[in-house]
Amino acid sequence: MSDVEKKLAYSYFLGCLTPNRYPGIEATTKKLLKFFDIDVLEMEGASCCPAPGVFGSFDLINWCTIAARNITIAEKNGTDIVLTCNGCFGSLQEANHLMMHNKSLRERVNATLKKINREWKGTIRVRHIIQVLTEDIGIEKIKGRVVQPLTGIKVGVHYGCHFLKPSKVRGQGSSERPTIVEKIVEALGAESVEYKDKIMCCGAGGGVRAFQKNVALDFTRDKVLNMKEVGCDCVVDVCAFCHFQFDVGQKELNEMYNTQEFNLPVIFLTQLIGLALGFSPHEMGLDAQSISSKPLLDKIAKIE
Repeated sequence: MSDVEKKLAYSYFLGCLTPNRYPGIEATTKKLLKFFDIDVLEMEGASCCPAPGVFGSFDLINWCTIAARNITIAEKNGTDIVLTCNGCFGSLQEANHLMMHNKSLRERVNATLKKINREWKGTIRVRHIIQVLTEDIGIEKIKGRVVQPLTGIKVGVHYGCHFLKPSKVRGQGSSERPTIVEKIVEALGAESVEYKDKIMCCGAGGGVRAFQKNVALDFTRDKVLNMKEVGCDCVVDVCAFCHFQFDVGQKELNEMYNTQEFNLPVIFLTQLIGLALGFSPHEMGLDAQSISSKPLLDKIAKIE
């Protein structure tokens, strides 16, 4: 079989939060890729990405070495990496970029990897699930498989930070006015609603949640209220860490303010697509989150 005829396959880098907190994201993403005839390979022995930003700022060499080791697992599989966390994308994609363009760094990292019989070779790409959905599968193909149009559903799209920035490295176009997720949402029949401070961080990144949770929750509070103000039925995110912050963060806000006001359903992009393709909410883990998806599911059930 020639390279052209080979079935498309990806090594799925799970990261930490997806398997430990939201296995529904993993299950849905794997099911969706297989639905579109894309094989999913496990990355046996993968570690934390490691987290972008803080770690790399203090110790670039070791940060890059850990990331490069993860990349070598996919290189051995002979496939590109796909992932569902912006932080993991930020680390692995940027480390791959640095290794390609910084000879001194590459030599130092590979000297360490050699001690465990590994070598970064630069033979694969690191790709976010959004890129696979739009570039490999294609929005029109997704649209053509919709069995449950999400007509009348108003969505607040949340991009997060590391998918878009730094824009020159990520290569996703404008980091201030992105449109790629909106196009997918609209292909499902839903409406992507503009809201105040749309590109603002969820609040959890950069170690803020770990160091000053109240500050992180202030961000989350503002984003959720801004979405609710324009009538959003759910927030749709593309990052497991953002997903965690919106889901658990809303529960924490309800406890903090002694209210039930923070109740906006939190849906990962592949889960939203899954709903439109007829996947069951249970198999996608939507019944195992802190914030109930029932209001959204009830509204979808009434769509004719």
